[in-house]
Amino acid sequence: MPANVAVVFAYHNVGLRGLSVLLANKLDIRLLITHKDNPEENIWFDSVAELAARNDIEVITPDDPNTPEIIEKIRACQPDWLFSFYYRHMLGADVLAQAAKGAYNLHGSLLPKYRGRVPINWAVLHGEQQTGASLHKMEIKADAGPLIDQASVAILANDTAHDVFQKVVCASEKILLRSIPALLAGQATETPLDLSRGSYFSGRCPEDGRIDWNKSAWEIHNLIRAVAPPYPGAFFDLREARLQILGSYYRDQPASGTSPRIYWENQRCWADCIDGKRLCLTRVAINDCEIDAAGFQQQFATTELPIT
Repeated sequence: MPANVAVVFAYHNVGLRGLSVLLANKLDIRLLITHKDNPEENIWFDSVAELAARNDIEVITPDDPNTPEIIEKIRACQPDWLFSFYYRHMLGADVLAQAAKGAYNLHGSLLPKYRGRVPINWAVLHGEQQTGASLHKMEIKADAGPLIDQASVAILANDTAHDVFQKVVCASEKILLRSIPALLAGQATETPLDLSRGSYFSGRCPEDGRIDWNKSAWEIHNLIRAVAPPYPGAFFDLREARLQILGSYYRDQPASGTSPRIYWENQRCWADCIDGKRLCLTRVAINDCEIDAAGFQQQFATTELPIT
C-alpha cells in the first residue's frame, strides 16, 4: 500500500487528538505547522508540538503560513493530504493547492452553523442546546467547503464553554476515527454546505465579557459560562471596583426582591435580574482574588448593593 504523505496544521487539544488519529492510521506526516504559545494567553491545553517531537516529526511555527518560503517547504514534502485541526490562520489557495488528494479542516460546530472563530463560546453565549464537530474540505472561504462528517454534542443549561469544548474534543476524535480510513480509501462522501443556514462569527476579546445588567438572567448566565475560566471571565464595575464573575448556576428561580441587586444569602452570592429572575453567582472575585460574603462586606461595607 503506498504511503499517504501528510502535512498537518494543528494546535490545542483538538489538534493533539487529530494528530493522534492520523498517526494511528499510519500516515506519513512529514511536517507539523503550529503556533508559538502566546505568553499573554492562558495555555491550559496540551502541546501538539510535543506529540510531534515524540514521533520525530519536524515542527515549525511561522507567523504566516502563506509566505513563499513556507509554501515551498510544504511543496518539498509532496503531500497527498493537508489537515487543519484548530489551526488559527487561514490557509490561502497556494497552500491548499499543494495537497494532491485534498485538504481538510476540523471545525468545532455543526456546520454551516457557527462558522469562523471561537464557535463553542458563541454557541454557549447564544444558549444553544447542542453543537458539535465537523470535518469538511477546505476552500478559500472559511468553513465553507463540502462536509465529510460531523457529530453533535449536548449543551446542558449549566455547561461552561470549557465543559462543551471537552465534549467537542471527544466528538472530533470520533469523526476522525471513522472518516480518515474512508478518505484514504477514496470512499468519503462530500455534501455541499448550505451557507444560508448558518452565520459567520468573529473572534472575541476580554472586553466582550462585560455584563449588561439590562439583560435577562438567562442571557447573563450564558455570557458568564461562555467566558468562564480558563477563558478571561465575565465582569462588571461596582463602586469603583471591578467584580469578576467566574461562574454561575441557573435554576429559573424568581428574584427575591423587586429591583436588580447583588447580595449574599446563606453564604451564596445572588443577582436579582431585570426580568424578575435570580441567578446564583458561584465564583466572585475582585482583582483576581476570589471573595466570599466576608470579603464582599469588607470591600463594600454591606452584603447587598443595587446593580444597573
